[in-house]
Amino acid sequence: MMGIGLLGLVGCAGERPANLGIHEGGLTACPSSPNCVSSQANDQGHHIAPLSFGGDGDAAFVRLKRVLDLRSDATIIQEQPGYLQFELRTTLFVDDAEFLLDREKRIIHIRSASRLGYSDLGKNRSRLEEIRREFQQAGQTP
Repeated sequence: MMGIGLLGLVGCAGERPANLGIHEGGLTACPSSPNCVSSQANDQGHHIAPLSFGGDGDAAFVRLKRVLDLRSDATIIQEQPGYLQFELRTTLFVDDAEFLLDREKRIIHIRSASRLGYSDLGKNRSRLEEIRREFQQAGQTP
């Protein structure tokens, strides 16, 4: 009986949006709901700073992938040169995170959005800030 209940909760994760990926050189825009953050958003409510790095962009992107691979809540969904898509899980919910390398500006654009619900109570923002700290710390390790 408990297994059936758990299966019902897993169903709460929702379906992966079909519109994720690179569109005209950028990531998908956030919806109007507050459960999404993006470094390419123009409004304060959705905007989050991109990840910045010095040196080689490809090396920085490898470092980011390593950081994400070490997280117990992260599952890689898609990898292309300069683009990563991950699922980030909490107990009941799944968020879709994307990372897009901009070699010229030495930044990695970031986006994370909840699949379900209206508000995420700041979870997408706080988790991306946690990933930012891990990315910066990994860059300081010899």
